[in-house]
Amino acid sequence: MTRVGLIGAGRMGRPMIRRLAEAGHAVCVLGRSVDSRAALAQEPARVVDRVPEVGEGADVVLVCVHTDAQVREVCLDSGLLETLPNGAVLVVHTTGDPYTVEEIAQRGTDVVDAPVSGGPPDVAAGHLTLFVGGADDTVARVRPVLRSYGDPVLHVGPPGTGQRVKLVNNTVFAAQLGLLSHAARLGAQLGLDERLLLEALTHGSASSRALAAVVRRGSVAEFARSTAEFLGKDLDVVRAVAAGLGADLGALTQVLDAATPAGTP
Repeated sequence: MTRVGLIGAGRMGRPMIRRLAEAGHAVCVLGRSVDSRAALAQEPARVVDRVPEVGEGADVVLVCVHTDAQVREVCLDSGLLETLPNGAVLVVHTTGDPYTVEEIAQRGTDVVDAPVSGGPPDVAAGHLTLFVGGADDTVARVRPVLRSYGDPVLHVGPPGTGQRVKLVNNTVFAAQLGLLSHAARLGAQLGLDERLLLEALTHGSASSRALAAVVRRGSVAEFARSTAEFLGKDLDVVRAVAAGLGADLGALTQVLDAATPAGTP
């Protein structure tokens, strides 16, 4: 049995609790407010109200908050690292700046960045995709925990590389949305109904996971609006990291602009 702490019991974290418990792990989860603690009382986990308590006695602590700033607050400014036992591993599921994970590692903490691709149904089914960055032995230690809800668990390199792979993944995904925006505009010029066009394309060589997600929403514009918050956040990080490294987004720049709600037809 592995003692697992979880910070960020939201739409992704809640089903993680259940998968972890079903796999035989003992779960401790953070509930900051009275309402969140009341809701979490229904889950198979011990609920605490302070961040450092999550780390006390834990073998693995999972961080599944929304933004990179929140990762920094939880991991660097809360006292969490000081309560982690020797040999404990911190796993950051939040998509953010790879330099944040590297800074955490410089504090002497065993850390793995494991940003995710998928949603709550994938967690519940145990099929969440994880892009994992970390030392070989550290990843091996946390892999049984990650396999509770992740499949595939893809080890892509040292700390920070999981974030870099996820940022490229989301860049390509956003670029596909941008291309679909242009395609829908072309379809309208040709007199085609967008919903029927997109549905038809799912059966051809133009099919993709991005297209399937758009079809479920009914239009490119509606899907872009529904994903603007999290995808826009990730693209801001991509642009900042690329600029800092002198990397060139090249042809991606134009289609990324078209992936935003303002760029949709």
